[in-house]
Amino acid sequence: MRVAILAPVAWRTPPRHYGPWEQVASNIAEGLIKLGIDVSLFATGDSITNGKLFSVCEKGYEEDRNQDAKVLECLHISNLMERAGEFDIIHNNFDFLPLTYSGLIKTPVITTIHGFSSPKIIPVYKKYNAIGHYVSISNSDRSAELDYIATVYNGLNVEQFEFNDKPEDYLLYLGRIHHDKGTAEAIEIAQKSKRKLLIAGLIQDENYFNEKVKPHLSEDIQYLGNAEPVKRNQLLRNAAALLHPINFNEPFGMSVAEAMLCGTPVIAFNKGSMPELIRHEETGFLVDNIDEAVEVVNNLAKIERQDCRDWSESQFSSDKMVADYLELYKQILSR
Repeated sequence: MRVAILAPVAWRTPPRHYGPWEQVASNIAEGLIKLGIDVSLFATGDSITNGKLFSVCEKGYEEDRNQDAKVLECLHISNLMERAGEFDIIHNNFDFLPLTYSGLIKTPVITTIHGFSSPKIIPVYKKYNAIGHYVSISNSDRSAELDYIATVYNGLNVEQFEFNDKPEDYLLYLGRIHHDKGTAEAIEIAQKSKRKLLIAGLIQDENYFNEKVKPHLSEDIQYLGNAEPVKRNQLLRNAAALLHPINFNEPFGMSVAEAMLCGTPVIAFNKGSMPELIRHEETGFLVDNIDEAVEVVNNLAKIERQDCRDWSESQFSSDKMVADYLELYKQILSR
């Protein structure tokens, strides 16, 4: 079986710091290669893979701002589609734009929908419903207007996350610094529960950071910048809990699964995919507001950290994800 994996070109695959879609594309590609599948990865030129790498740019447009994102995306997608006949199946991890080629080629395209940036993009997905082979990354993140062949949860390389049964006393916020992700809410939870908070992540909204985060920074509320994988693992495994007070219906939460792999429970607002990721009162707590979050901070000792690890490993490992996708490829090719 010859598989082409189409990753985005915003960041390197796998990413140095931020880049969840790139990380999932990498985990799929490398997992398939371990199983002996012939994989070609279409990504940035500085990407790392054990398969064949095809690229139209050395660095992603978020890492080299001299490039035009739309131009790069068009060159990148066409680079794959013009050689589509070389592959048995194309796995699209790059949103809706590649679908506009799918009616022009014979190679089937399976598309993982990593979330909807806006309802305005759904008409493209609808147009290709009959041939799109759509996969959702959680049951909560589905459009009633689309046909899906499966839900496959994002998978992580389990061995990259170390279990720790004896954490330190701090709380952790790990994610984009943005209203949607609830950085300000995490700060308020930490302050009201009188706990130290470490914050790590990409500043996506500079004004939000300056107005809602920066004024609160102190010895007890620290911003550490954007954490690369080794630092992220260290922060996660030593945290008493991950705070995830999201303000939107998140399709999936990579940091939630990562935290639990380290044995770290998660306190999350009960929105989007969170009830699928977190087992309430077993691997963390699902709460509706800041006061409820403050209350359960005092109940963290009731969570068995080994249960967090076991649950996350059983549901969100790259091995499971890759096996699920390989089965879908076979189903599509047998039709």
